[in-house]
Amino acid sequence: MPPLFRLVRPFRSARTWIALGVLAPVGMLVVSSLMLFDLRQDAWDKAEQTSKNLLQVLERDIARNIEMYDLSLRGVVDNLKVPGVNEVSPELRQLILFDRAATARDMGVMVVTDENGDSIIDASAVPARKVNYADRAYFQAHKTQNGLGLYISPTLTSRLLGTRMIVLSRRIDKPDGSFGGVALGTLNLSYFTRLFSQIDLGRDGAINLYLRDGTRIARYPFVDADIGASIAGAPTFERLSHQRSGTFVGVSVRDAIERHFAFTQVSDLPLILNVSLSTAEIEAEWQVKALVIGGIVLVLCGLTIALSLLFGRALRRGEAMQAELERLSLTDALTGLPNRRAFEKIGSKAWAEAGRNAKPLSLLIVDADHFKRFNDRYGHQIGDEVLEGLARRLSASVHRPHDLVCRVGGEEFAILLPDTDQAGARRIAEKVHVEVSSLSIGSAGIGAGAVTVSIGLASGVPDGGATTALTDLYRLADGALYEAKAGGRNQTRRAKRQDTQGGPQEWPLQVVRGS
Repeated sequence: MPPLFRLVRPFRSARTWIALGVLAPVGMLVVSSLMLFDLRQDAWDKAEQTSKNLLQVLERDIARNIEMYDLSLRGVVDNLKVPGVNEVSPELRQLILFDRAATARDMGVMVVTDENGDSIIDASAVPARKVNYADRAYFQAHKTQNGLGLYISPTLTSRLLGTRMIVLSRRIDKPDGSFGGVALGTLNLSYFTRLFSQIDLGRDGAINLYLRDGTRIARYPFVDADIGASIAGAPTFERLSHQRSGTFVGVSVRDAIERHFAFTQVSDLPLILNVSLSTAEIEAEWQVKALVIGGIVLVLCGLTIALSLLFGRALRRGEAMQAELERLSLTDALTGLPNRRAFEKIGSKAWAEAGRNAKPLSLLIVDADHFKRFNDRYGHQIGDEVLEGLARRLSASVHRPHDLVCRVGGEEFAILLPDTDQAGARRIAEKVHVEVSSLSIGSAGIGAGAVTVSIGLASGVPDGGATTALTDLYRLADGALYEAKAGGRNQTRRAKRQDTQGGPQEWPLQVVRGS
């Protein structure tokens, strides 16, 4: 077995065991962290889905009841336009106007007022109970704004029943279009309290119903001081009011508790409903699991890490040795240039990239002229100095980071020039001749100009398919080098393409620079 393999194989075996020792606690931490993250995400997903489901159920119930009540108000407004309705008896008129009126447990009064706000028709009494509503905001809104539609008031106290309620109202127009009064109905707050109380949201969970201006209509758990309060301008309400529906996590302006808020606009009504769950309660069960699992994992990791630390230094030294071996495998030991293996590895990538981008790629094959004479006359040590000097001169001929100078064997070098056409490659070849002409080896009395090179140049644009490869370009450049040698050396010959479709194929050879 070669000495190198005897060195590497035990190192790889040791590295495997050391890596296992180091990665084991990391793996346990990663797996447990992912598991805890999944458990936490499950808790949040469950909370969000629960909130959305509850929100959907509540929104539909509220929208359905208000829509039903609004249909009753529309019926009253429409029936008032029936010819002769004002001439019939009060009892018959009441029947005509309120024949479509909704009746439910939490429905309050339904009244028609005249343009002065006085009640003139009452769904529950004949004659109508005498009340004036001219000072109510909804009455003034309808009086001043035609086409307002359904108006939902903030929470009020009924003047007839003395209960807390909201008022739904619609404008009544006279035949000439002027203001003729209001048809109104009340919905007791007990409806919302009974609807919301059926849901258990935990100790700090809450359900709120707001008007679009931020006035709270209902809340569960019920606190009387909260009803009618406005949170307009609060950060949470800003987020509630800027979208039709959504979810977010925020701190409640009411009690400074962080909650997960799920909200939606109720149908097309000026109402915003939100269901909020305490984030602490969402994560409470998960936190217990996290503590138990985390404690177990930490103990196991501590035991594993204690053993892994013993091998850490050896692992670092091993990794450095492997990196050095990899570098040496791609480097020519004499010149320090990339070797043939590096040329094939990097060149194949450059060829593929040039094909993808339809960019030209040029290759110079450089060979020292009469190199054997230097070895025979001066010895191999001076021959090595000549090769080292050539490596320096070739490297000085290119300056772009992606240009590649390699020693591919003996006295032969390759210069790979990505994104360089034939004219650009020719300039580099001329520069190589100039640089090499100044090479001298003082210890052997070899003066400037004694060392020359022949260069084969090939350029092309890969077709991007599998029909050509770097070896084709190399073959053409090598053929051009052969012609340069045969033509007298110390010159560059280039291969010129005839076919532009198939990559480098048969190119006639031309002299670029003679001696």
